[in-house]
Amino acid sequence: MSGHSKWHTIRFKKAAADSKRGKLFTKIIKEIIVASKLGGGDMESNARLRSAVRTAKDANMPKDNMERAIKRGTGELPGVHYEDFLYEGYGPGGVAILVEGTTDNKNRTTPEIRHIFSKGGGNLGESGCVSWMFTKKGLITIVAEGVNEDALTEAILDAGADDLANNGDTFTVTTDPLALESIRSSLEAKTYKILNSEIAMIPNSTVRVDEKHGATLLKLLSTVEEHDDVSKVWANFDISDEIMERISSM
Repeated sequence: MSGHSKWHTIRFKKAAADSKRGKLFTKIIKEIIVASKLGGGDMESNARLRSAVRTAKDANMPKDNMERAIKRGTGELPGVHYEDFLYEGYGPGGVAILVEGTTDNKNRTTPEIRHIFSKGGGNLGESGCVSWMFTKKGLITIVAEGVNEDALTEAILDAGADDLANNGDTFTVTTDPLALESIRSSLEAKTYKILNSEIAMIPNSTVRVDEKHGATLLKLLSTVEEHDDVSKVWANFDISDEIMERISSM
């Protein structure tokens, strides 16, 4: 199975667990603050804020939390100054990795991420070293229970989506980033249960990893994503389901 599809599934399950601990809320609030700071507090004219609030709702964040975050971003309430970052590097087996996030102190975050990469068998690179290997896409995660795959395929094509992947308990729909909101709305209107939608960095090609590199790589990706300032991690690995099952049972 390709890395972006497998890792997207793992990330989603991790996010569900994180939300119970409140960790996911903290990361979403940072995104709402930055989005409203850069584009204003009006969701109709601020696509990034609209997407962040949609993610907050998917995670069942209380409305008051969202509203306070927006006001911190627009300056109506005092708050911490946050800025975006994108780190690029390589993991075990030569796998390309992108790390997206938000921090209030890059002088603290950069060496911490660099240390995680180094300890996990990878290394951070210069800006632009791997980002050219990825293409920005929209991803929509749908509950698979009770869904007819043929009917869903027809529905996503009618809505203008690019592709559909069956992950077992979920389906992942790939879209043009600009069409993400309209396609999600179209699927919701047909009563499909949407778990999550996001803008993702999809690899243009993948690197096949064996069991040894796969185990080390997945540990590195998980450790990076657990960092408080990191929101998303993307990688261009390809790993078989058989190897994935063995790694998961270790």
